[in-house]
Amino acid sequence: MDKIVIAGGTGFVGQYLSKRFQTLGFQVVVIGRRRGTIQWDDHSSISEALENAAILINLAGKSVNCRYTKKNKAEIFSSRTATTTLLGELIAGCTNPPKLWLNSSTATIYRHAEDRPMTESSGEIGTGFSVDVAKLWEKTFFDFKLEKTRQVALRMAIVLGPDGGVILPFKNLVRAGLGGIQGNGQQYFSWIHIEDLFQIILFLQGRDDIDGIINCAAPNPIMNKTFMSTFRQVMNRKIGLPSPKWLLEIGAALIGTETELLLKSRWVLPERLDNNAYRFKFPTISTALEDILQPG
Repeated sequence: MDKIVIAGGTGFVGQYLSKRFQTLGFQVVVIGRRRGTIQWDDHSSISEALENAAILINLAGKSVNCRYTKKNKAEIFSSRTATTTLLGELIAGCTNPPKLWLNSSTATIYRHAEDRPMTESSGEIGTGFSVDVAKLWEKTFFDFKLEKTRQVALRMAIVLGPDGGVILPFKNLVRAGLGGIQGNGQQYFSWIHIEDLFQIILFLQGRDDIDGIINCAAPNPIMNKTFMSTFRQVMNRKIGLPSPKWLLEIGAALIGTETELLLKSRWVLPERLDNNAYRFKFPTISTALEDILQPG
């Protein structure tokens, strides 16, 4: 039985991956802050978990769905770099370390793009707080040179799946008749179905020749206006009032988040996955939303 270690595995993505790995017969060990997981300050138990593991998946990091106050910014940085540093140091001390270490990153590392898509080979790194976080996160990860452990950073687009993530707030907007465009609706929305994220992990486990950066994004990104119209269509809602930028600014302040999550144009393509013949189970937004939103 192969062992999978998921660090920061108690959130939306981690719980989904845990269940899917368990259905395939893997032993899953979770590092986190909740009861029933290995705690972050229990270094000996983390080291024991890492020994002989097939894969380490590090998802740890404070949610960016918050206001970018000085305190929150510091926690967003430290929650990513400190956990990555700890895991790297403990892997270096293992006799039989994980064969594959997958570390979260984010597709928001690329610049706001309305002119052309961003790939691993030709993408341009952006500027600003979120980009600074992503750059330091990846640097912390790749500063480790581990002879026995292959390292892959997953630049994840917005993860879509049932029971978590961004789907619930979008469902509530559409039900309330507010499922129109956000801003001017021209910004690109790069996304990935959570099942494809799981399948990509299995794919990477079997490909010893792949390391470095991987864009985890569906091959068909769409504009915000297309995303919202498809969402309304799948939920059978004809009316969707638009949300102009000024209204989003007020709403974001009221609910404690930032408009960047909606207004930045993320136009990202999975060039390396395409070049290595990965086949997406949910390549289009209509197939993804139909799977996620339809009952049963």
